[in-house]
Amino acid sequence: MIEVWKRHRSEVNDAMDRFLEALAKRFSSFFIDVGRASLFFYQSVQLIWVRPFRWQEILQHMEFIGNQSVIIIALTSAFTGMALSYQIFLGFELVNATNLVGPTVALGISRELGPVLTGLIVAARAGGAMAARLGTMRVSEQIDALEVMGVDPKQYLVGPRILAAFITMPLLCAVFDFVAMIGSFFLCSVVLGLDAAVFWDKISSWIHPGDIFQGLFKAAAFGLVFTSICTHKGYTAEGGAKGVGEATNTGVVNSMVIIIILNFILTNFIRFFYVATGLK
Repeated sequence: MIEVWKRHRSEVNDAMDRFLEALAKRFSSFFIDVGRASLFFYQSVQLIWVRPFRWQEILQHMEFIGNQSVIIIALTSAFTGMALSYQIFLGFELVNATNLVGPTVALGISRELGPVLTGLIVAARAGGAMAARLGTMRVSEQIDALEVMGVDPKQYLVGPRILAAFITMPLLCAVFDFVAMIGSFFLCSVVLGLDAAVFWDKISSWIHPGDIFQGLFKAAAFGLVFTSICTHKGYTAEGGAKGVGEATNTGVVNSMVIIIILNFILTNFIRFFYVATGLK
């Protein structure tokens, strides 16, 4: 084996060099895209409050992001709550602490799983559609036509989408939390035979408003993230249909990665804030 490696050492070294170079380029491209999307977000948000106000556009995007995501959010959250409850039940059963299944699930859903899964699902569904729509408008020169007519494309196409996501994402997260806890209650009380009164009593004793607000705040932040990244990729798409597909794919992937990273940062920031202020 060593002799084979020695004979092909130059080929192996070249392959490793190419791999590391490609990896460095990918990371560099990722951070450049995030920086450009942040600047794009800053410019677009400033235009939200510039006349004329696009209230009709905002409502339409709220309906698209919110109403059209409710079913998939409810379906995902119901099975997430049941699956999480069953796994926690199996663990707590070993130490005879099954009465703590309810509050443990509630904390995990409200703080972490609710906002994160809501962000990932809506980023894949609505964010991808945003990138594809704006990318198609860019390559078909519809955005250029808006500029010729004196309409700011960012104020007309991007600002309303960002504001709509910021408003609707906490509502979708609340739906996720509620349905997930209903699914958890169904599994625990009907299937596993836990006492329903104890289930809700433990939750009311352990869960504080701050736990719920933490998840809602994260969801709003995730809404800003995926709309900024996906609209930026679509707005700057080029290269025809292939470019639109690549922009859509890159926008959704980058949004998901940033949501997961941002979740860790926000979790620590919020807990530090609660400790510093004495809130719960």
